Amino acid sequence: MKTNPSFDLNCTECPRLASYLEVQRFKFPEYFNLPVPPFGDPNATMLIVGLAPGHHGANASGRPFTGDHAGIILYQTLFELGLCTKADSQSANDDLKLVGCRITNAVKCLPPQNKPTTQEVRTCNKYLRSEILLLPERAVVFALGGIAHGAVLRAYDLTLSRYSFAHGQVHDLPGSIKMVDSYHCSRYNTNTGRLTPDMFKEVLTLARDLSLN
Repeated sequence: MKTNPSFDLNCTECPRLASYLEVQRFKFPEYFNLPVPPFGDPNATMLIVGLAPGHHGANASGRPFTGDHAGIILYQTLFELGLCTKADSQSANDDLKLVGCRITNAVKCLPPQNKPTTQEVRTCNKYLRSEILLLPERAVVFALGGIAHGAVLRAYDLTLSRYSFAHGQVHDLPGSIKMVDSYHCSRYNTNTGRLTPDMFKEVLTLARDLSLN
């Protein structure tokens, strides 16, 4: 994939992440082990923003939310809402397509223990900013979790304390863009009941409907 303002496959600007990926290439040579590109409809009216690639998920497959637990509920729900052509994302090479939406992460590289530092979020933020600029007016950003929520605000140079994260909360952003917050569809959140499939479908339906207006 060629370098462009919204993604760089060869980015090594975060030394800790670049070093960690180098180790993963040695330990798991069959994995993707590079910055994971955004995936989906180039004319999307909704941008779904996650945290970072999962170790044995997107970092392995090369497609956001593909190969891990979080992707199961995400793609299933997208399919039920007519935003995806299949209910299961199996690999970056399958024929699944997203309809009207695109998926990315606040941090494009796998972080140790799935925990990027604040500086790493800031360093990667220029790519998210470019992705957001591709959205048309009145589009929707669907933020999965507090880190994604904060990264979107940073992309707009907005004060984080003025926009509190809350599941189902809708925020008005510059350029007639709206951001809808959701708990991340992680294994921990779904296993503990903090986020149920019905809750997730309800908030994603809200985001979809707003993006169609």
